[in-house]
Amino acid sequence: MSAALLYPFIIVAGALQALGNSMNAQLRGQLVNPFLAASVSFLPIVFVFATLFLVMPTPLPGLDTLAGMPWYAPLGGVAGAVAVFGGLAFVDKVGAGPFNGLTLTANILTSLAMDSLGLFGLPGGGFKPMPWLGGLLMAVGVTFIARVTPGQDAGRDGASAEAGHGLNPRLLYPFIVVAGALQAIGVVWNAQLRGALVNPWLAALVSFLPVVFVFVLVFLLRPKPLPQRTDLEGVRWWMPLAGLTGAVAVFAGLLFVDKVGAGAFNGLLITANLLTSVALDHFGWVGMKRVRAGASRLGGAALMVAGIVLISLF
Repeated sequence: MSAALLYPFIIVAGALQALGNSMNAQLRGQLVNPFLAASVSFLPIVFVFATLFLVMPTPLPGLDTLAGMPWYAPLGGVAGAVAVFGGLAFVDKVGAGPFNGLTLTANILTSLAMDSLGLFGLPGGGFKPMPWLGGLLMAVGVTFIARVTPGQDAGRDGASAEAGHGLNPRLLYPFIVVAGALQAIGVVWNAQLRGALVNPWLAALVSFLPVVFVFVLVFLLRPKPLPQRTDLEGVRWWMPLAGLTGAVAVFAGLLFVDKVGAGAFNGLLITANLLTSVALDHFGWVGMKRVRAGASRLGGAALMVAGIVLISLF
């Protein structure tokens, strides 16, 4: 089957990922404690994948596939969750625009590097200038989209975001870049895990379990602040489903990344994610603050589409 036939499913996964991010933002606002919100968001994912595995327990991995599993494969979910931790810790210090721009650019370029060098079991394609040109276009497009964020003072080159923290936010940029790179690597590690465990439901369960354990542990260690009754009354029925919508992207990575390549998969996923985010902001859906899709955002979207075309075709 042609890899291009999988593209619509990856695009849908990216759109759902953006929807999940917005839903998570609303959930965090109502539950106050970000680690409690993350636990509530991820626990339904484990429940759903555990249920699906119990209902469909076959095929099961054999000793030969388990013996060939790389040691890092079960850590794919943890690697991807580093970006979530980065958002919890750094986004208020550097601003949403720089944070998303840095993580997504690092994600794109790391994906292209893995495809070129054949890292983590991917077929090495060598250096191809057109996909890298596409990656550059996508990075520029991300920058144009991320620079316009709700509540951000565009003047003074983001100086308002730097005030009052006692630490130059730019010193955090290397850590944010690493988080973006690990996000891309986590997708490939999940694909390795799926190959070793054979059953995709079991692979997804193993991938998410360590993430939930970490979030619950951190919440138990830092249980305050806690939401008040008025906060809980504002929780809508769809807010706890945020993790499930985002999990579709992880499951798509388990199934498709080895078929389409890390560059094309993450490029399509990110493009669909950001275009959906632009629409969510423009129309103010799921409680998001409205940000008009002006020339900067639309131009960035066009660059991203051009970039993913180059990555996919060449």
